[in-house]
Parts: sequence; structure tokens; C-alpha cells
Amino acid sequence: MAARVPGAAFAPPAVSIKRLLIHIALIAGAIVMVLPFVWMISTSLKSNGEALTVPLRLLPDTLLWQNYLDVINQLNYGRFFLNSVIVAALRVGGQLITCSLAAYAFARLRFPGRNLLFPLYLVALMVPFQVYMIPDFIVMKYLGWLDTLQGIAVPGMFSAFGIFLLRQAFMGVPRELEEAAILDGASPPGVLWRIVLPLSRPALASLSILTFLYSWNDLLWPLLVASSEQHYVLPIGLALLQGQYQTNWSWLMAAGVMATLPVIIVYLFAQRYFVEGVTMTGLKG
Repeated sequence: MAARVPGAAFAPPAVSIKRLLIHIALIAGAIVMVLPFVWMISTSLKSNGEALTVPLRLLPDTLLWQNYLDVINQLNYGRFFLNSVIVAALRVGGQLITCSLAAYAFARLRFPGRNLLFPLYLVALMVPFQVYMIPDFIVMKYLGWLDTLQGIAVPGMFSAFGIFLLRQAFMGVPRELEEAAILDGASPPGVLWRIVLPLSRPALASLSILTFLYSWNDLLWPLLVASSEQHYVLPIGLALLQGQYQTNWSWLMAAGVMATLPVIIVYLFAQRYFVEGVTMTGLKG
């Protein structure tokens, strides 16, 4: 028999050491990601003078919840928040409808030019927004939609990325289910509504979250279209808190905390579908 090496039974396997290092790296990354949010919340509860104190301190001497009320009262925060909700809801709903119809056509229907048209949609993903921003503005001007919520929302209701994402998901739906529905007398819209969409909920949730996040943080296009405070959205409101010579950082951080909460809540409710949708929609070509 081979002689036992003293202490060999207690030597940790290489796999355990590797897993420990991975966990340490993940914890360090999580701290780096969370720290700015913690600092934002801490600063929102400080006075403006304390927020600029050197050396910096994480915990405030006194919790000033009044900063949140001051932002709501001084910034017309409620109106900006409602405008952002309306614009985000219109964009999410519009993309779910338009992208679902176009994606199903590319995934299942046979029509002339399909194989040429879809790559053109993919090329649109590579075009920066600044390239077609002015043409969109001119279209909104001719429609009379400048300084309106529909002028802010409608261009964002169509997305080449959304079509690509849902097409990949729809191609993963078994054709046998659709063929069975067609044999039972279902039309293509009926197949889409009763078969394909229910089986593609993760992809739909992913598109909804990504569209909501983009719309909630969009500043450039609303700033270009909206010219009156009545139609401002939250990112414009946050920009108004930054003065040319002086900025109330406590108010700015308080407004940032309130603007971040809806995004966190939406993600927490749909995170399982989001992760599954992003993972699965890239498996079919």
C-alpha cells in the first residue's frame, strides 16, 4: 500500500480554490457595481454643504428626507415622471406590436425579398442615432408633432433590434405546433397570438425591459423635440438641476434615486424572463 502523506486528506482540491477565487472576484465586482448607488442614496440624504465636504464621508450626520420633497416641489417632478411613464408605455407597447408582426413575418412567412430585406434591418443596427435624428425631426415637424408626447414616443415604437430579437425567439418555436393550429383552421394572426407569443414570453419580457430602460434614460431625442416644460421627461428634469456655476448635488442625487426606483422595480418583477430571454434568443440562426 502507498504511504499516506501527512495532511494530504486536508489539502483543498484545485477546483475548490478556483471556485473560491471566482467568488472573490464576483463579490469584488458586485461591490464596485453597488457602491455608486449606495453613494447616491447617501448623498441624497445630506445637505449640499455636507455633500461637498472633504474628506468625503459615506454616512451623513443628519438624514435630510426633506431633499426629496424639495425636488418634487421645485422641479415639477410629478409632471416629468408622468410624461416619462406615458412615453415609456407607448414605446414598449408599440415595439411589442410592430416587432412581433415583423419578426413573425421574417421567421415563418415566405415572401419575395425576405432574405434581402432582413439583412438590411441588421444593417440598421449599425447606424448611429445621430445619423437619422435630423430626418426624424423633419418628419415630426411635418406631422405637427413637435413639442408633443407622441412626437417623443412614436419614433421609438419601431426597432430593428426588437425585430431581430423576436425573430430569433420565434424560430425556436416548434413548427409542429403551428402546423397543428393551421390544420385546425387557425389563420397566421391566430397562430401568432395563440401559439407563438405565449411560447415567447421570455423574449417579449426582454424586449419590454430593454425598451423601457432605453426610453426611461433617453435625453437627446426628448430634448430635441420638447420645447415646453409641460412635455419634459425625467432626464431633462435631472439636467435642469445642474446649474452652470453651481449644482445642488443633494437634490440631484435625490432626483436620481427616485428616477432609478421604477427601473429597479420593473427589472425585479421580470428578471427571470429577462435572463432566460437574452440567453435563449441567440441559439437559433
